Amino acid sequence: MDLPPLPPAAAAALQDLLTRDPDFGGILQRAGPLPWRSRAPGFAALLHGIVAQMISNQAAAAIWGRLCALPGAVTPEGLLALPEDALRAAGLSRPKVAHARSLAEAFLDGRLTADHLATLDDETAIATISAVRGLGRWTAEVYLVFALGRLDVFPAGDIALAAAAADLKRLPARPNPRELRLLAETWRPARAIAARLLWHHWRHVTGRPAMDDLVRA
Repeated sequence: MDLPPLPPAAAAALQDLLTRDPDFGGILQRAGPLPWRSRAPGFAALLHGIVAQMISNQAAAAIWGRLCALPGAVTPEGLLALPEDALRAAGLSRPKVAHARSLAEAFLDGRLTADHLATLDDETAIATISAVRGLGRWTAEVYLVFALGRLDVFPAGDIALAAAAADLKRLPARPNPRELRLLAETWRPARAIAARLLWHHWRHVTGRPAMDDLVRA
């Protein structure tokens, strides 16, 4: 699958990271060039994050496909107009239905807008998103990485990142989120690039595709 090249700032950050941590260079040798995956900023990208919480990429892609087939489901107005039964039939759990509706309401009442989020620094954007019911730090950080293209955000609560870091760094056990966040401090100011490399490594090791690739297939 053809993916766009890295933006210039990301390419420069990647080269700096490879210089400072040679383990990352081994990922590119084994798994090939780093793909630059991105999502359009806004409601759909955050809804995408809710769908993906705590489930496999394959399951998330299947649910996302069914959700997108529902008329209007990936717009705030359309999602709120759909009955719960339709959203549940698409595969959303009852809590995720509630969280998706909270997200839609936040966009409709102006608490969240794509344009405003793009103007905020990383921590303020994360706090603003996390203030909405059901949108925790992981969802916010993934949004900043893939929808806003931020370069120094690290979703330390991501299980795949923990597994990838343990494998790459030959750790005795998978780090917990606090330990992983401490480890990621050494990768500033390119922690998002490090995260992308670790996901790339884990997809290569496990043979599991990214959710976005499954959706596009």
